[in-house]
Amino acid sequence: MTGLYAHDKLLRQNQRNGLPELVNIDKSGSNKAALKSINKEDSEAPKVDPIVIRQCKYLNNIIEQDHRNIKRITRPMLGFKNFYSAQKTLAGIELMKMIKKGQMIGGDGLSPAGQFYSLAA
Repeated sequence: MTGLYAHDKLLRQNQRNGLPELVNIDKSGSNKAALKSINKEDSEAPKVDPIVIRQCKYLNNIIEQDHRNIKRITRPMLGFKNFYSAQKTLAGIELMKMIKKGQMIGGDGLSPAGQFYSLAA
């Protein structure tokens, strides 16, 4: 992404979703420049905290590694017929993965099966 394109893209996202508190990016210079320019513009506005920029050189590798298991599960499904079924299936797979990793809020002291059943209750 060029700096101007990255800046425009971030502004459009901010208009839809509001300003983020933290942004994780790779070592791309254009993304960092765009975020710095947005922070500079927002520093003139009262009571606006700047966006925290967190860079990781191999961020894409970390994201791909985290989603490897999901790709492995969905590959035999031969694709999805519509967006709704894809969305629900992927949400369920992500939920089971979060339960397995112990990331579910309010699941303290429960087994993975207990955490799953607590969602249905």
